[in-house]
Amino acid sequence: MKIGFIAMSGVRAHNDELTKLGLTLPGFVERNKIIASMPSLSLLTLAALTPDKFEVEYREIADLKTCPSLPADYDLVAISSFSAQIFEAYRVADFYRARGIPSILGGLHASSVPEEAKEHCTSVVIGEGEPMWPNVLADFERGGLKPFYVQSPRGGFDLREAPLPRFDLLDPDQYNRITVQTSRGCPHKCAFCASSILLTPHYKLKPVPKVIEEIRAIKAIWPRPFIEFADDNSFVNHAHYKALLRELLKEDLRWFTETDLNVAKDDELLGLMRDSGCQQILIGLESPRKVSLDGVELNANWKLRQQDRYMEAIAKIQSYGITVNGCFILGLDGDTTGVFDDVLQFVRDSGLYEVQVTFLTAFPGTPLYRRLKSEGRIIRDQAWELCTLFDINFRPKNLSIEELQKGFLRLVKTLYSAEETQERRRRFKRRLKTSSNFPRRRRFDHSEAVASMAA
Repeated sequence: MKIGFIAMSGVRAHNDELTKLGLTLPGFVERNKIIASMPSLSLLTLAALTPDKFEVEYREIADLKTCPSLPADYDLVAISSFSAQIFEAYRVADFYRARGIPSILGGLHASSVPEEAKEHCTSVVIGEGEPMWPNVLADFERGGLKPFYVQSPRGGFDLREAPLPRFDLLDPDQYNRITVQTSRGCPHKCAFCASSILLTPHYKLKPVPKVIEEIRAIKAIWPRPFIEFADDNSFVNHAHYKALLRELLKEDLRWFTETDLNVAKDDELLGLMRDSGCQQILIGLESPRKVSLDGVELNANWKLRQQDRYMEAIAKIQSYGITVNGCFILGLDGDTTGVFDDVLQFVRDSGLYEVQVTFLTAFPGTPLYRRLKSEGRIIRDQAWELCTLFDINFRPKNLSIEELQKGFLRLVKTLYSAEETQERRRRFKRRLKTSSNFPRRRRFDHSEAVASMAA
């Protein structure tokens, strides 16, 4: 029997003007393209949990319109998709259902709106897939797939049991960066976050030996890979990550991850990050305005309480030669027409090497979506195709939709102009020359390094 693992991998902004800008200002959409072009680690993991008696195949569909045909020789298909491409995923599931081939939908979107997803597939997996996949396969073999497989509140997946993902199913020529998960979850609860915190309430760590095993499996296929740690928030547990980084020192890697400002508090951690090949970290700063940060993090208003540290933390991290990609969200409730100039000025003053700006986006399943829907501010219910981060799917509080759109366009035209981009690079290099945290023996061209990340 043959199982097809199908990843919907193409996320495209519907905003024509932003799409055109992306063609002339590549930095504007680099991160979005990178995310969409990486393999589906969740499906490769499920493939690893599939017994050898099944034949398995991994496929990606960037655009169903240009997909020549869907293979019909599967006995079972498992489909993963971003919210923005979920309607295409539904069409794929419909295709197989019409041919009597069972289809399984899972992941963040399907877990958030399972009844909607079930209209198009045989079964919906709600929650983490790993603990439920063996049951799905057992029921499939018996010919009795259930409509829903729901993760037990006490049955969260233990990353100590994580299998080695089936990296061997990938075409080596199609990827220049590969994902490895070292943790799952996040201690913060940001209202807008559509990440694994929707699947697990607990922060989980993968044992160091398992992470190194995955990296070495990747290196057997890609001799010197660029690794992206597919974590919601790396380095929450500093002691654990120091142990991991000491092992990474031996692997000759270049890598990238997402984290928070707390890394700036630990010089030993920063030194290990630098020496083990960290090229860049992405940090969700969200806004330079305190009024806009108020209420963004729901547990303890953590992000608001960190705002006074932004400048100092950025300078500290970058003094180690680790570039910071600062992420800002436009359209927060505290935003007014002046926020666009505030972001631009902050980027200039802070010395950020890289910057990412997106619209606030109400993703299904998030506290933000529930609040905005209760306030009647969702523009159109189930407009999942607008969940691209570069399209507006809600009505801002203190801006009109037109003001948000125009201000955003004006900001990105400036931020990603050749002049501003080159000045950010020059500023970073000037400061690095005088940094005692970046030894001369480790000098390298960051423009080359970061360009390789986005290639």
